[in-house]
Amino acid sequence: MACSKVTVIKTSPESILTDISSMMKTADMEQALDKNAVTILKDNISWHFPYLSANTTPWQLEGTILALKEAGYKDIVSVHNNTVVTNPYKGEELNRLAPLYKKYGIEELYNFIPEDINWIAYEPKAEMRVLHKVFPEGIMIPEYFIGKNVIHLPTVKTHIYTTTTGAMKNAFGGLLNTRRHYTHSVIHETLCDLLAIQQEIHSGIFAVMDGTICGSGPGPRTMIPHEKDYMLASSDSVAIDAVAAKMMGFDPMTIPYIRMAHESGLGTGVIEEIEIAGEDISGIDFKFSVGDNTASKVGDLCWFGPLKGLQRLFFHTPLVNIFIFGSFFYHDYIWWPLKGKRIQRRRVASTKWGRLFEKY
Repeated sequence: MACSKVTVIKTSPESILTDISSMMKTADMEQALDKNAVTILKDNISWHFPYLSANTTPWQLEGTILALKEAGYKDIVSVHNNTVVTNPYKGEELNRLAPLYKKYGIEELYNFIPEDINWIAYEPKAEMRVLHKVFPEGIMIPEYFIGKNVIHLPTVKTHIYTTTTGAMKNAFGGLLNTRRHYTHSVIHETLCDLLAIQQEIHSGIFAVMDGTICGSGPGPRTMIPHEKDYMLASSDSVAIDAVAAKMMGFDPMTIPYIRMAHESGLGTGVIEEIEIAGEDISGIDFKFSVGDNTASKVGDLCWFGPLKGLQRLFFHTPLVNIFIFGSFFYHDYIWWPLKGKRIQRRRVASTKWGRLFEKY
């Protein structure tokens, strides 16, 4: 395998759009993505509320679109997924993404709408770790994804089940349907399987990761935002996740999904084997941690703890709706109004990135 390359830059609101374009070129975007193929933008809306650090930022999206257009990529679309606790329509509006799709003429497709996306059974060439067991009736993927480029737009943040989340995790919503919660107890193996499938079906894979406002804590929603001013880009999903993990203060190879992907030859997870262009990250350590919230404690009991044996009862039957409602109610009607909204207003809105967000 050729040496994996990750570009890391320090940026500011005044130069962010041109910086993203330069960063993507340095990260060899044009070598990674086929200009004759459709390019799918896969944003990351972990929460419909405008909570910086949880979601793709408008400058991240706009900079990526401008870089693609400047490089001659003409056929660009966005594909959104649905989750049981996040409203994609509300999310793209509140996070100021929808106006950008309209401004630049980007067609929006939704993988949960049959008229937009047809799902087909797919037989991977690569040996699967778990997906063939989780979905014995067949692995279903969006037919539309086959033969197209994909650009993932994650953020630098922690996650209650995977320690960190980034480019690899961003495929979780796009490639798996609304029963993807079946995989939570084998989430690390699932992410490796999904990357193997991506490498088979896409004409090119690239990631632009936002680290301007990063998230530490029980993500992907209830983190504490931290202003860091970084952006990252790479055509190696494993490598960019490893570099982001290193910057957050974790040893990438102790995170199972990164280690498994590296060992399977899906990318590079060892920092010393990655070419890092731009900023020197050797001394960077955000000292982030994951922790728990009320919802994650329940999840830990059911997915990894003493109730693990009852997973099929809890999550493969109508009982799952109890857990869905509980998570939705906790996040939207307890954590957001009592804590999240205040953090966004007092801690983030006053930052230079918070002020830029308001301009969108």
